[in-house]
Amino acid sequence: MIIAGVDIGNSTTEVCIASVDEHGYMHFLSSAEVATTGTKGTLQNIKGIHESLIIAMQKEKLRISDLNLIRLNEAAPVIGGTAMETITETIITDSTMVGHNPDTPAGQGVAVGRTVPIHKLKETYINESIIVIVPKTMDYEVCAKTINASNEKIVGLILQKDEAVLVYNRLDKKIPIVDEVEGIEQLPIGKIAAIEVAGLGMTIKTLSNPYGLAKLFDLSPSETSAVIPISKSLIGKKSAVVVKNTDGGMQETKIKAGKITFKSQKNQSTTVSIDAGAAAIMEVVHSIQDIKDIEGERDSYVGNMLYDMKKELSELSEASEVSVESLESVTSEASMKHLAISDLLAIDTFVPVKVKGALAGDVAMEKAVAIAAMVQADKLPMTRLAKQLEEQLNVPVKVAGVEAVMAAIGAMTTKGTQLPLAILDLGGGSTDAALLDETGEVRSVHLAGAGSFVTMLIDKELRLDSVQMAENIKRYPLAKVNSLYHMTMENGEVIFFHKPLPPKLYARVVVVMDEELIPIITDLTLERIVTTRQEIKRRVFVTNALRALEKVAPDGHMRHIPNVVILGGSALDLEIPELILQELANHKIVAGRGDIRGIMGPRNAVATGLVMSYLSEDIS
Repeated sequence: MIIAGVDIGNSTTEVCIASVDEHGYMHFLSSAEVATTGTKGTLQNIKGIHESLIIAMQKEKLRISDLNLIRLNEAAPVIGGTAMETITETIITDSTMVGHNPDTPAGQGVAVGRTVPIHKLKETYINESIIVIVPKTMDYEVCAKTINASNEKIVGLILQKDEAVLVYNRLDKKIPIVDEVEGIEQLPIGKIAAIEVAGLGMTIKTLSNPYGLAKLFDLSPSETSAVIPISKSLIGKKSAVVVKNTDGGMQETKIKAGKITFKSQKNQSTTVSIDAGAAAIMEVVHSIQDIKDIEGERDSYVGNMLYDMKKELSELSEASEVSVESLESVTSEASMKHLAISDLLAIDTFVPVKVKGALAGDVAMEKAVAIAAMVQADKLPMTRLAKQLEEQLNVPVKVAGVEAVMAAIGAMTTKGTQLPLAILDLGGGSTDAALLDETGEVRSVHLAGAGSFVTMLIDKELRLDSVQMAENIKRYPLAKVNSLYHMTMENGEVIFFHKPLPPKLYARVVVVMDEELIPIITDLTLERIVTTRQEIKRRVFVTNALRALEKVAPDGHMRHIPNVVILGGSALDLEIPELILQELANHKIVAGRGDIRGIMGPRNAVATGLVMSYLSEDIS
């Protein structure tokens, strides 16, 4: 008898093929993995199931018709989503500040003077220092000649074009220059300004310090307090300009973020505002043991995300139940009543937000709350899926077991485990946990926030504007290319090359994939990127691992859990299992990557459990 166990996951569909001989002994034959087609638990999954079965059976030179039974996991349709609410913003009024990070500022040092357009230098006769404003209409050679021919009161330059180095190299008197100021025409004229360019490998120190600004502009204590937002937004910049403009200023304001309402099974509700921060939100999550549903305020990012998640899953469920012709007659609001947001994870973060009123495309790292949520149906459509699959393949199909139970059974094939056994299944959309005790009882939980949430946070916090690059940074090791013939890995290992590397990689931080180096276009250091990546993984996966294990542990105490097997796609990550292991070691829990059947690593646990559980059913 040949049996197939099929695990339909959020991201992948996995298959395990086994045979049972006449003596009742099971022999594992092959396995396969493909991307899940459609949303987990819907009829669209059949295409992926069919494909994975073909691959697995061909490995044994068998056909699908040779199967005697297909066993599916009970998979409720689940959709995970992420959103980010910015809760502060920096606003400039009347062009007070240009905090800038151009690639090519020139010179170094701090200069203070009155702003004068370059075309009015000849008619300006002020007996004080001058900072010259140069528009893009002026060529760099003409600019340098004009400055050299002018009086010695000029102490700094602000250029609109990317020509700071070209001008600097032609000056008789070397002065700091900031370039690439797009909105230069909006700079106030005749006002006192301070310009700072950092030295090589440094960032500015004076203009990013409130007391430095107070000294340069002779500010009172109350005025010094008012410029804190300016200094904050200039931290980490290589150059900056601050103009003391009595008609304008800068302010940091709170954005009206959305609110989240948590409903319990007892129909009690608690509302918390996102601008209260992630700690306040998660305090409510922890305080409600039986969350019935979570709703977000309409017309806010989180509100729209939660509503759209329900709507999407509702439409998918209805599409599986009714014909396309009648689908339009189904009201979304009515069909969404059986859906609920079952969990939410909130994390404090900082994201780059364009400064309102800035003149050079400036951004400031603003406070934000990132949110992952998970919605699932309160009914299992797997019976309908199994029936249609059986009709298409002409093979008996049975919905055989709860996913968490099957994962725990499969995890027991990892050498060195014992009961009670807990599993952590780290996927793309959710973090799942289950505890199998000596009596065979299983407790399980599904929590929002996993691999895709980490990818989003890496993309935002590192200012990448590329989800694919964020995914690469999450999954692969990084290195710094020191020369065309060697690079230093993030762990300190130095790699040498016989052939020169492409010039575009020189001095870049790169992602080290299998046989390819992908440059990361950023001014962030290797150490900063690695630290940010690890901290994000810790905030998502370690936090969720502890939350999940507390929920499945007897009486909520993890000390009753001796073993934890880490499963799923994220268990293959270069850091996540180690981060969880280090944390659980503090609770004297043995934890590590699973090795299903001694050959599959942390994958295929549910599919393996499905075929293994057949024996106990057959005996009974």
